[in-house]
Amino acid sequence: MKQLHIKVLVGLFLAAGALAWAGARLWDSLGTLPRVPVAAPIVLALIAAVLTATALSIRSRLRAQRERREGAKGVDPLVAARAVVFGQASALVAALVAGLYGGVGIFLLTAGLDVATRRDQAIYAGFSVLAGAAVVAAALFLERVCKLPEDDDHAGATPA
Repeated sequence: MKQLHIKVLVGLFLAAGALAWAGARLWDSLGTLPRVPVAAPIVLALIAAVLTATALSIRSRLRAQRERREGAKGVDPLVAARAVVFGQASALVAALVAGLYGGVGIFLLTAGLDVATRRDQAIYAGFSVLAGAAVVAAALFLERVCKLPEDDDHAGATPA
């Protein structure tokens, strides 16, 4: 499984933000801009909380297993792999969604916040970007927790 790279996530965020900004300008010139849902930052924050809780649970179980504590439950490799895949998918989607809301938020900031509804929409978009960043951070933490240690014994060995 390939590791997530920050460059990919930042590129996705910036590309989605640029497209959303341009789309928001076009849409606003044709009529009313779609609303940023209030639930967007809440859902992203919940996903970040689930990813963080999963990472902390797996990390404590791995630590207990490494220290050979009595009654320590091991971590099933398939469960860890599924957690990493969930984290990677969440990070990619969160980078995309945060970019979209970031682009809309930048448009709202540049268009003016004199109307109360636009001000509220800009606030919701800003919180969505922050919650998206929290999802990405939690996913990277989960990926780091589930990463296998490097096998130094076999690195220099030649095949028999």
